[in-house]
Amino acid sequence: MAIPDYQSIMLPLMRMAADGQEYSLREAIEKLAQYFNLDDEERQEMLPSGRQATFDNRVGWARTYLKKAVLLKSTRRGYFQITPKGQAVLQKKLSKIDVKFLDQFPEFTEFRKSKREQSEVEDSTVSVQEKTPEENLESIIQDLVQDLASELLDNIKNCSPSFFETLVVDVLVGMGYGGTRQDAGRTVGRSGDGGIDGIINEDRLGLDVIYVQAKRWENPVGRPEIQKFAGALQGFRARKGIFITSSSFTAEAKDFVSRIENKIILIDGQALAQYMIEFDIGVNTRKTYELKKIDFDYFTE
Repeated sequence: MAIPDYQSIMLPLMRMAADGQEYSLREAIEKLAQYFNLDDEERQEMLPSGRQATFDNRVGWARTYLKKAVLLKSTRRGYFQITPKGQAVLQKKLSKIDVKFLDQFPEFTEFRKSKREQSEVEDSTVSVQEKTPEENLESIIQDLVQDLASELLDNIKNCSPSFFETLVVDVLVGMGYGGTRQDAGRTVGRSGDGGIDGIINEDRLGLDVIYVQAKRWENPVGRPEIQKFAGALQGFRARKGIFITSSSFTAEAKDFVSRIENKIILIDGQALAQYMIEFDIGVNTRKTYELKKIDFDYFTE
């Protein structure tokens, strides 16, 4: 089944805690994963940031919302327990507990006010209710990143071939390849020999080298071009290559790369734009937001 949203987790979480015992968040996650019959792939699905499993995040937020409504309470660091109010709620034989149900509790409505949530927006947007606050924030960030990547790609396609080669050098150096910027700049875009645009050090010491092909193209790069590059690598007795394009690669080109002995990495325009964002090439930071969480060690007496 699909990963349940955090509101669908609330009632099963309450029922799990109905025995009055202390539970850790990790225990709750494991028990609820079994309850929802989640497979390994669903358990391992990550938030867009890649920093936490989606299901773990949703269980955590379900617990937080129930605590804010005083249906659960913290007993010690990382542990929680059902409250008398929570036990009373379970006596009602509910079929669902969600944000709308929790709004009846003053403690929860006060919490919602402090978060400046607008109920009319949530009531009209189902997807917002299904996601945790962190998921909504990360979704917004991902949308902004995608817009930026698209804008970068438009600019890449309009730049000159020589500037594209400079851009490729900057990205590779930003990723830790090529030694110094000067060393990389002297090699990439200066060769043009035998189907190779340049050679770049794999590390600062130059213990190994990578052969580079950079193509600012509009049309997808097909298998013939990759075959030529692979042949050029063999001519140089090279083992590693990177083919970078501003466009994309055909399925045949990707299949060919997966079958040959040489290691060739394909970087299309979308991936190149993402690398530019990740390594601050051609972009600058306009504003930074910090997401902070409580430091439980500070409160340990």
